[in-house]
Amino acid sequence: MSTAPVAGCHFRVEIVDGNGHATEVGCAQVLFPTLAAHADAQSPPAEELLVLRRAANGERALHDWWDKACKGRAPQRRSVRISLLAPDRERVVMRWRFRNARPASLHYSPLDAMANA
Repeated sequence: MSTAPVAGCHFRVEIVDGNGHATEVGCAQVLFPTLAAHADAQSPPAEELLVLRRAANGERALHDWWDKACKGRAPQRRSVRISLLAPDRERVVMRWRFRNARPASLHYSPLDAMANA
């Protein structure tokens, strides 16, 4: 068994609906919320942002979820599952699950062949 660190460039992001159906959404980068210690155990922690920087893959699950929020229909809170994959891109090394997630904003980058976006 190798003890070398696994690169963060191979991962899978899935949105899980209320029926347990997971849809993979293409993401180019995932920024995890900051893990902060809360001084007052009685007060609820502030909401933290999980940022998904999306890459185009033709899947509409993330957009459709966001679209419902924009039209004033409260989107159902869902789970977001992030899996870190081994170099073979098949085995899951670690998995994080964010429960009761809701979309907060959606931005698109310009299609610019000369930029990194």
